[in-house]
Amino acid sequence: MSFNLATILRESALANPDKPMLRMGSLSLSYAEVDGMTGRVATALRRSGLEPGDTVAVQLPNVPEFVFAFFGALKAGLTVVPLNPLLKAPEISYHLRDSGSRLLVTWAPFAEEAAKGVAEAGDVDLYVVPASPDAPPPADGIPFDRLYTADESLDPEPRNPDDTAVIIYTSGTTGKPKGAELTHFQTFMAATVAADTFQYRDDDVSMAVLPLFHVFGLSSVMNTAVRCGATLVLVPRFEVGAVLDAIEQHRVSVFCGVPTMFVALLHADQGGRDLSSLRVCVSGGASIPGEVLRGFEAAYPGAPVLEGYGLSETCAMATFNRSVDERRVLSIGKRLWGVEVRVVDAEDRPLPTGPEHVGEICLRGHVVMKGYLGRPEATAEAMRGGWFHTGDLGYGDEEGFFYIVDRKKDLVIRGGFNVYPREVEEVLNEHPAVLEAAVIGRPDERLGEEVVAFVSLRPGTSATPEEVRDEIMAFCRERMAAYKYPREVVVVDDLPKGPSGKVLKTELRAR
Repeated sequence: MSFNLATILRESALANPDKPMLRMGSLSLSYAEVDGMTGRVATALRRSGLEPGDTVAVQLPNVPEFVFAFFGALKAGLTVVPLNPLLKAPEISYHLRDSGSRLLVTWAPFAEEAAKGVAEAGDVDLYVVPASPDAPPPADGIPFDRLYTADESLDPEPRNPDDTAVIIYTSGTTGKPKGAELTHFQTFMAATVAADTFQYRDDDVSMAVLPLFHVFGLSSVMNTAVRCGATLVLVPRFEVGAVLDAIEQHRVSVFCGVPTMFVALLHADQGGRDLSSLRVCVSGGASIPGEVLRGFEAAYPGAPVLEGYGLSETCAMATFNRSVDERRVLSIGKRLWGVEVRVVDAEDRPLPTGPEHVGEICLRGHVVMKGYLGRPEATAEAMRGGWFHTGDLGYGDEEGFFYIVDRKKDLVIRGGFNVYPREVEEVLNEHPAVLEAAVIGRPDERLGEEVVAFVSLRPGTSATPEEVRDEIMAFCRERMAAYKYPREVVVVDDLPKGPSGKVLKTELRAR
């Protein structure tokens, strides 16, 4: 049996060749045009000496060339490593060497760092996408448009379903980033099940503002839209005005984002815009506060927010709240088709349902990665007993819904009591002055750890930071047990965030 993930593009192009596939500003490309373009890129990559099974890295923002490079490489039978464009030379070099990449596609504004990284890695070709059509040729690397000039459009190269299609690097918060190997079959199933779960329609228009180099944007947004033949609107970076403009201009119906994006859109001035095309929103990447969810749905009527859960190692999805009628607010939903979920104790013994039985969430099924590239010991540890151990703490209920209480590593143990930061953050987000909140543990000689809250304030808050701190601590004391409420509240302009918009608690701990 042979199968290539790029088949999802070919099949959608055969079914609806003239349908818009990519839109960005005034640019519009049909499925037939994108299919042909990616086929020519595949031909050029193979003629450059690359063979099926070789690895290439793509370091681009959300621009059409990401789609061309991604599906072009897959059609050529290559493995793709999506990389953050903001990586510095030593980080680029590490990822290239660790993945064995033989080619890097980067964006002109970041080409200088990419060239240094390529030089450090050695024996890697560099292709550069210009920042604009009329930009001069790159000082470093080969112009990417040379890959368009092939006189033949290659069909998808046959691959085995278990061959690695994509390598997604984990965040590396506990050491060097590890590459999660996602197979052709796994990525196809993830897109197929997501399309069914999100209940995509023939006329849907999906926005890609989540970074496509991140598994959420790559799988749940781009691959899912292509799998069901939807139109994909590219937005290179999250800016409230640009997002609202794109929703109105292109009549976007499906929006996927992380909680910080929903916070920003909740407080945005809609300015009389017609945003009625939105019919469903998907939140992931982190737990969305209940106050944010309810506030967003009030501000954007007709656009319910459905929360799901997944990781890089599970191709972005594992559980989901399928509809407004079936969902549980603050829950990550029920297991997806073909996925098994269980909660275990420290000895990997399954726990009963109920909030009093918090344990580690473990997963099994088609969503789970092939393994960590070149790290058999790390793979064996993560896959103990045939179940992927997520490192997330949670519990299930008798109706099959699951709830995340926190990351295992984020748990704060204060005076022998377990404090789950998410629970404290939910209370903080109810305070009228708080825009965003993040809770961490600080080492304490007497108690082991102390609870510390970092908050940013809503625009227009008139109280001083000192007054707000006192108000917030009193607010929490009234609503939480004595061992839970934060003894220290730090007011910041903005919470530090990663490329996907997720709050970086490692940076807060470093402060």
